[in-house]
Order: sequence, then structure tokens, then C-alpha cells
Amino acid sequence: MTGGKRFKKVYSQGTVNVTEIWVDQDTGVNYIFHASGYAGGLTPMLDREGKPVISPVENR
Repeated sequence: MTGGKRFKKVYSQGTVNVTEIWVDQDTGVNYIFHASGYAGGLTPMLDREGKPVISPVENR
């Protein structure tokens, strides 16, 4: 990827308890982020077979 941001937020819900989905613009891998107060975590989203959820990526 040349220039721009690598990760794009595609979903967001909540203000105190936040859940977001981010997509890596290079690989298409989807990540889920959840935060509650001062704690938070990020992990790849997995399908039923345990493989990463991958979205189509635009050629730049």
C-alpha cells in the first residue's frame, strides 16, 4: 500500500462500551475491537472454520 491509512473502520457501536470492526486495507483481514472503560482488546475475526474473515480490498 502506498500512502493513506492501512486500517479502515467499517463499523462502530457504543460510547462507553465500544465495539468496532476494522479492515486491514493491505490484506483484507477484519479485526474486532472492544473497549469498556479503560480496558480494551483487538483480535482478528474468525469464521466457523477458524480462518480469518477477509473482505475484498481495492487496488490502489
